[in-house]
Amino acid sequence: MCCDPDRHHRRSIRLKGYDYRRAGAYFVTVCTRERECLFGEVSHGQVCPCALGQIVAETWQEIPSHFERAAVDALVVMPNHIHGVIVLKDEYGADAASAAREGRGTACRAPTTSPSPGHGASMAPNMEAFGKPTPGSLATIMRSFKSASTKRVNTLRDSRGAALWQRGYHEHIIRNDGELRAIREYIADNPIH
Repeated sequence: MCCDPDRHHRRSIRLKGYDYRRAGAYFVTVCTRERECLFGEVSHGQVCPCALGQIVAETWQEIPSHFERAAVDALVVMPNHIHGVIVLKDEYGADAASAAREGRGTACRAPTTSPSPGHGASMAPNMEAFGKPTPGSLATIMRSFKSASTKRVNTLRDSRGAALWQRGYHEHIIRNDGELRAIREYIADNPIH
């Protein structure tokens, strides 16, 4: 089969020109391959994780020990996906909201439009390009999390080399404290829905 670039391409859903190493909070969703229910079940509005779900939760909680600028916030491990919040701290070790309160910057206010031509490169000179990891970026953190959790799950399942996650992940830049509260509530209530 011949590859037609007009039909067979992957468009990035990332915000063009945004530096995903920037201090701020990010809401991420990662689904299992083919949405296979592997991590437990939901019963009476509560998640009952199995051993694989516990491994995924533990791997998520270990993110800060591998990335010094990263902190984890809310998390729910559903049977076939996870929702979580990752907070990237600034160079002083504070999250974006703390930095704004202390006058060292602004809360994570992502632009809502793409940069004009010629301005994207100056916004983020070390932005991650496809296949080229940038240390400390959200993509690198997610790649590491997915790899480590896959290896641990496959060790338990005795299924070396099997894919656990779908390609990529969905992310949303959390722009203010109200949005963060709403996302935390969404994550907490996810099993009920």
